[in-house]
Amino acid sequence: MTHGPLLPLWTIAAPIVAWLLFGGTLFGLPGWFLIVVAAGLIGSVLSAVHHAEVVAHRVGEPFGTMVLAIAVTVIEVALIVSLMLSGGPETTALARDTVFAAVMIILTGMVGVCLLVGGAHHREQSFVLHGVSASLATLAAIVVLTLVLPNYTTSSPGPAFTRAQLSFIAVVSLILYGTFVFAQAIRHREYFLAEDAPDDEAVHAVVPPNKIAIASGLLLFACLGVVVLLAKALGPTIERGVAAIGAPPALVGVIIAAVVLFPEGLAALRAARANRLQTSLNLALGSALASIGLTIPTVAIVSLVTGWKLTLGIDIMSTVLLVLSLFVTAISLGTGRTTILQGTVLLVIFATYLFTTIVP
Repeated sequence: MTHGPLLPLWTIAAPIVAWLLFGGTLFGLPGWFLIVVAAGLIGSVLSAVHHAEVVAHRVGEPFGTMVLAIAVTVIEVALIVSLMLSGGPETTALARDTVFAAVMIILTGMVGVCLLVGGAHHREQSFVLHGVSASLATLAAIVVLTLVLPNYTTSSPGPAFTRAQLSFIAVVSLILYGTFVFAQAIRHREYFLAEDAPDDEAVHAVVPPNKIAIASGLLLFACLGVVVLLAKALGPTIERGVAAIGAPPALVGVIIAAVVLFPEGLAALRAARANRLQTSLNLALGSALASIGLTIPTVAIVSLVTGWKLTLGIDIMSTVLLVLSLFVTAISLGTGRTTILQGTVLLVIFATYLFTTIVP
């Protein structure tokens, strides 16, 4: 992907229009207006992808993939916290449903699509095994400690931690994610770089000048902010729609996760099509780690401050699918080479997850 001296006009107009649409939602406009709001949200997401890629190309790998991963997580955290504060104690399971959905969408959906599309275009793709193994090991630890362990503690009934346990898990999550970022960005940076691009991705893209990168950085924050606000405005409509079709409330978490992960999923897919599977996996797994490693501590703080009980433990069916996803992903990415077969297997698991969410 190349960047000229100026940013495309649509990437500048999209967040401006989206902010105007958000202003319109404050005046209680009719239902059809929500369709326009949804279109504005999608435009802002696509604009965010573009600006994040500009910034990523400027700072180089692996910092570039971290920019989009953290940016997407900011959307997720802000949206969950805002819905928790506005919804009250009834939203105790929203963080769990959204984080679990994000992990499943990334591990089986996003990675599966990237492997399938990349394999279809390039027959076989390779990546540095050390970095992917480190990502999966860290992700497995955080996921099990935060989403599975609450079901088996005995200090309090139900799938929830006590205040002391919740504080401990929040600190542990931050330590694991912080250590991963330190390894990825500083200590073992070479583990997360493609073998054909030891320094950065300059071979794949023209590095934009500082002015363009700064402008894209500011526009990225504008896009992320309005995405959160528009998604929150659409929240009640999404909840009513889920209830109308008779689907479980957990589907709301899936929809929220899908919305906030769309920018990163699109960027990862583009990288896989361009035969940059290392970048694609950095984006996907880094996003999963940021999602759970930063979201859980944040909602834990909200829970501790407000006194609301935070439900974190997933049910037995979800646990089976989570363990299966971690196991199959680890095997699929265990050789450093992938084909369409691994992508197909992961997508079948993803389809099963979606189906059992709607029809449990």
